[in-house]
Amino acid sequence: MHSGAIRRRLALGLAVLTASGLLAVAAPGQAQAASAYCPGRKVRILPFSTGTVLVYKRGGYVCAVTLAKRPGVKRTMSVSVQARGNRPVVDEGKYAHHAGPVTVHAGRRCVWLKGRVGGGKSSSVWIFC
Repeated sequence: MHSGAIRRRLALGLAVLTASGLLAVAAPGQAQAASAYCPGRKVRILPFSTGTVLVYKRGGYVCAVTLAKRPGVKRTMSVSVQARGNRPVVDEGKYAHHAGPVTVHAGRRCVWLKGRVGGGKSSSVWIFC
């Protein structure tokens, strides 16, 4: 291999690494953290006084996680996802940062979401119908 070809490949590799590093630094913290819990794309945000429910969809599956607005102190948190015609799938307990993730296969059915952090809570109507 010629020294010019080696240099071009090294330069290309360095450019790819630099670009990926810049993208990782530029990503917002909450969005980066939530996507670590749920696969797919974010389709809904349900904010409430003490937290937020983030909702993701991918291939007929709906995933949700409840994030505390002020993480650090353990308190009762929950997240619930229910596809119409099925029972809700719930994660509830005393957590410091988040409840969930909870995933259900909804297909094309409507979905009802609930989230709670301490005394604050959020509940959707039937969505994604």
